[in-house]
Amino acid sequence: MTFVLASASPRRLELLAQVGLAPGRVLPADIDETPRRAELPKAYAARMAHEKCLQVSRRCSADRVLAADTAVAAGRRILGKPRDAAEARRCLRLLSGRRHRVIGAIALAIPASAPSGHAGPPARIAVRVVQSAVTFKRLHADEIDRYIESGEWQDKAGGYAIQGRAAIFVRRISGSYSNIVGLPLFETWALLEGTG
Repeated sequence: MTFVLASASPRRLELLAQVGLAPGRVLPADIDETPRRAELPKAYAARMAHEKCLQVSRRCSADRVLAADTAVAAGRRILGKPRDAAEARRCLRLLSGRRHRVIGAIALAIPASAPSGHAGPPARIAVRVVQSAVTFKRLHADEIDRYIESGEWQDKAGGYAIQGRAAIFVRRISGSYSNIVGLPLFETWALLEGTG
């Protein structure tokens, strides 16, 4: 299965390698990831994955392009990647002792061939959205402080990495674990295999 990965995330590359998939190329998308006013988390994640996929597919229109986005949602509130330690601390306080959703969206651009045999714009972009639920234990201030000091919160939606030190915060998960890490593998494999 050959494809271009529209992501700079090392976690996504690791997850793909875990199931024997390796992109032919990695071309990260450069888009504005600011949520729109009153945009719901599921719609936001789907839009981000679609926009990343579309942008990269315009640069390499002859290839299948896989893009993904992960959003952490506390109710209707989207928790992005914290800009600093203070914001990461606020995220963890908000998630403490409660259930939240991790929404993963994947998008795959299917190339189209023009009558001349040259590649044109993508024939279509298929988008799939996967939701997982995570319940955190009640976090004490010193636990949050130690986690912030570790630096692991950096570049992580919601300010934590379930595959790292934050694993001890998790009382329960429901749904896809790989989705929480950064890429829903079952759905990604099915999408890539289905366009073979």
